[in-house]
Amino acid sequence: MEASLVTGIREAVEAIERKRLAALFKADMPTAERIHADDFQLITPLGAVFSKGEYLEAVATGVIKYVAVELESAVDARVYRDVVLIRYRAAFEVDVQGQRYPRTSCWFTDSYEMRDERWQIVWSHGTMITT
Repeated sequence: MEASLVTGIREAVEAIERKRLAALFKADMPTAERIHADDFQLITPLGAVFSKGEYLEAVATGVIKYVAVELESAVDARVYRDVVLIRYRAAFEVDVQGQRYPRTSCWFTDSYEMRDERWQIVWSHGTMITT
């Protein structure tokens, strides 16, 4: 794959990831719905597993409310034709079922696939940084 094509794909997916994080923060469900694939799966930093429906419903109803999200590193990417893997460090503060969790730094690894001529996230995995 040409270097310019790889760079373009990497930049496009990074922009989509930023848009996804903003949508989750604002509970912008139409945007979040489009970006998450139907078979999306999230593994949280605490090890909980959510399907797309479970996750987006929790965000929509305020069960999960993002209070703050801040990227702490550049977004690294690996591009494989119709699959892009991204990795970045972010700090976030979240309220889950009314319980506020303090600012926590995590590494995230996300997998995007080209589906129906658009990039969609299919997997997201967060690992809490404890040191």
